[in-house]
Amino acid sequence: MNTVLQDVVLEAHGIVKNYGGTRALKGVEFQIHRGEVTTLFGENGAGKSTLMKILSGVEQPTSGQIVLEGRPVSFANTNDARDNGIAIIHQELSLAPNLSVRDNIFLGREITRGGQVDYAEENRQTAALLEEMRLDVAPSTPVGNLRVGQQQIVEIARALSIDARILIMDEPTSALAAKEVQILFGIIEDLKARGVSLVYISHHLEEALKVTDHAVVLRDGAMTASGRREEIDLPWIVRHMVGDNYDLGSPPEGYEFGDQVLEIEDLVVMDPENAERAVVDHLSLTVRAGEIVCLYGLMGAGRTETLEAVAGRGDVAGGRIRYQGEELARESIRERLARGIGLVPEDRQRDGLVQTMSVGENLTLASIKQFLTRGFTSRRKERALAEKLIRDVTVKAESPAIEIGALSGGNQQKVVIGKVAATRPGVMLLDEPSRGIDIGAKAEVFALLADRARQGVGIVFSTSEVEECFGIAHRIVVLRRGQISAEFGPDAVKADVMAASGEAVDS
Repeated sequence: MNTVLQDVVLEAHGIVKNYGGTRALKGVEFQIHRGEVTTLFGENGAGKSTLMKILSGVEQPTSGQIVLEGRPVSFANTNDARDNGIAIIHQELSLAPNLSVRDNIFLGREITRGGQVDYAEENRQTAALLEEMRLDVAPSTPVGNLRVGQQQIVEIARALSIDARILIMDEPTSALAAKEVQILFGIIEDLKARGVSLVYISHHLEEALKVTDHAVVLRDGAMTASGRREEIDLPWIVRHMVGDNYDLGSPPEGYEFGDQVLEIEDLVVMDPENAERAVVDHLSLTVRAGEIVCLYGLMGAGRTETLEAVAGRGDVAGGRIRYQGEELARESIRERLARGIGLVPEDRQRDGLVQTMSVGENLTLASIKQFLTRGFTSRRKERALAEKLIRDVTVKAESPAIEIGALSGGNQQKVVIGKVAATRPGVMLLDEPSRGIDIGAKAEVFALLADRARQGVGIVFSTSEVEECFGIAHRIVVLRRGQISAEFGPDAVKADVMAASGEAVDS
């Protein structure tokens, strides 16, 4: 047996997965090497998550074989996979927000002594894990009190706690700040040194290249390319993923901006965990009808808090917010939505969608008054609106009746955008609209926003990815520690934008 085969920890041969008449995987061949990072690239719907669910026991293949350490295996469930040293960190967080960090890490596999849970030992192990992850929180902290980025680190810590030999990370950095990403990369290097094999899935292509030892590209359920790190670069990845059509667009032209539709003056929002610290500190910003403004900044810069304050979700401690010249004071989220202010939240699963509803029901949820007559819902009008929205925002769904969970991440995001667009807003606020979606879906989302701007809607979107600043935005506003540190036009220099945010710039 040659050296390469000796280093193979897991092999997947001819993996096929059918869902009814749909073939999600088409005879995929896949290898994981000991102490290396195998990065899996592909658009939403390419089959990445399906393959990883099979390798981690979430689902079983229709046909094909998995070989682990030279022996054929099959996993009936995730416990089987976990017992064989395979753990997966899913893209969407699966934590219980009402439980502590400790209880989340040991949920379902509590440490017991004499028939009782040994909380002291769980605390000790949790504290050691959190120290390894450089997360400075107490094991007893309720997960619901943590930022999304901190919750992501807890999710990773939970997977590491089973001492996995193979660790699958599905979009592990989607909610992490730059500093937290570097901590994660350091942990990955430590794990590799201990002989742990990792599978890494990310839509942050340049970021993923930094940890890649071996890359595999899936497209339409089949493997289209593979290569060692020294053989690949960003154009190679994109070409095999989506071809050469990956432009994020350009600022829409050919029309004049309208009047000021949104005016923020000296906005102050306090930190809910520290009443003496402002997370938004006397911020002032105006947006005109048809203008696209990008809010760029690192995690903690105040982007989310600014958008939520305008939408009515945050507690404003000072300043004024005016929409179409009229000051907003105590209006609720519903009242502001009715006026014309729509928010697409960062966490689409928790705040943007109702998982028990269909695609059509999610799309029309915020516009229910349009098809209510004397207190009764017109199903005909509701379905007509849902079908129109599916066409308008190009959701790939066979019918409005299918479950929202059956859609890819990019199509789910388009449903959230369509739901807000259906309320006919004058201003659309979008918090990290491309989070967790692939480069092709990202371009489609940006095209939707550009189209709305041409119709006279003021667009404000936030991002922590500097590359996105140079797509469709007419103006780039950089936030740092709750304040505007700089403004740029679309022809700005990337290094200048990063420097204004306080982010380190590679030389």
